[in-house]
Amino acid sequence: MVETLKLLQFGDSVFPVGAFSFSNGLEMAVQHGVVHDRRTLQDFVRTVTRLAATGDGVALLAGHRGAASGDLDRIRHADEAVCLRKINEEMRTMSVRMGRKLAEASTRIVGESLLKKRISESANGVPVTYPVALGVLFAELGVSEEDAFAAHQYGAASMVLGAALRLMRVDHLDAQSILYAVNEKAPDDYREVRTANLDDMQNFAPHIDVLAAAHQHAHVRMFMS
Repeated sequence: MVETLKLLQFGDSVFPVGAFSFSNGLEMAVQHGVVHDRRTLQDFVRTVTRLAATGDGVALLAGHRGAASGDLDRIRHADEAVCLRKINEEMRTMSVRMGRKLAEASTRIVGESLLKKRISESANGVPVTYPVALGVLFAELGVSEEDAFAAHQYGAASMVLGAALRLMRVDHLDAQSILYAVNEKAPDDYREVRTANLDDMQNFAPHIDVLAAAHQHAHVRMFMS
């Protein structure tokens, strides 16, 4: 029970890491008409979670396994892999800011951990990233890697849907229905990537990269990505 409660606390979409400040690309997708109704929103959310699984999700598992074995180098390499694959500056900034906030918050709440060591050494090196920090934290809290992966996927979807409520004509029940449907894919995604290594990480979605690049130069915007 205690591990479940820890999963709910640190995996909560309102945990103070600044997720509400980002739309994960949705803002520009709405502005350009790529997303304009419930169906296209669900397709977009599924694309985001798919990318989250094959990219950041692989790094999360590496971070979790690195923490389980006390291997700080493996954790650092996972952070580096995330940073190298964030082509767009806004997406990279999102991962680094949320990662640092999670690491700082968990250090204050939980105490001494590998994340505290990563924060200390990251000042002059590879920054802490959100998916890796989440994996490390959950490993140290005794949460399984499968549940940690599920929390990460849930967070990616809920970030987009939270933004959708402010950007589109969808209501909370629409958002929850989409979230329910997308969550059904998480077990399949985990089974696909659980044997992958950092070299297998994939973030190929040119249309989202183009939208993210356009958002970076937008004059008026509500979100940071």
